[in-house]
Amino acid sequence: MTELSPQKSERKAWMSLLAKAPAAEVVRLWQAHGAAPEFSWLRAPEVGAVMVRGRAGAVGAPFNLGEMSVTRCSLRLADGTVGHAYVQGRDKDKAQIAALVDALMQTAEADGLRKVMLDPLAAGLAEGATARAARAAATKVEFFTMVRGENA
Repeated sequence: MTELSPQKSERKAWMSLLAKAPAAEVVRLWQAHGAAPEFSWLRAPEVGAVMVRGRAGAVGAPFNLGEMSVTRCSLRLADGTVGHAYVQGRDKDKAQIAALVDALMQTAEADGLRKVMLDPLAAGLAEGATARAARAAATKVEFFTMVRGENA
């Protein structure tokens, strides 16, 4: 497997973050960001399905788990920068915002957009993961073996 360049790796990270973030939070942060730039559609938001594959124990032979809805779109900013998005579900607004953010992150607006949108989204997802881990840890059971006298 070839290793991604740092630029592609960073883009993969923000696209993943946008896809995983709750739609309401993405929309709220985008509205706080300000007005959307001018753009034209390369592919308007469209809903489809993808096959989700799994592996038993993460190492077994792959099998088809089932289908999942996704929304995808592609757009071009006025300066020619292209943005793409694939998001889970049927939320066309989230897909459009994700594509706009993808395009803007490739421009001079990247640093400002990172502070206003991506950093808060990442913090929210990390906080959610920490809360889930704490709930799971609360149900953890410790097993131990006691030595009986006749075995000593």
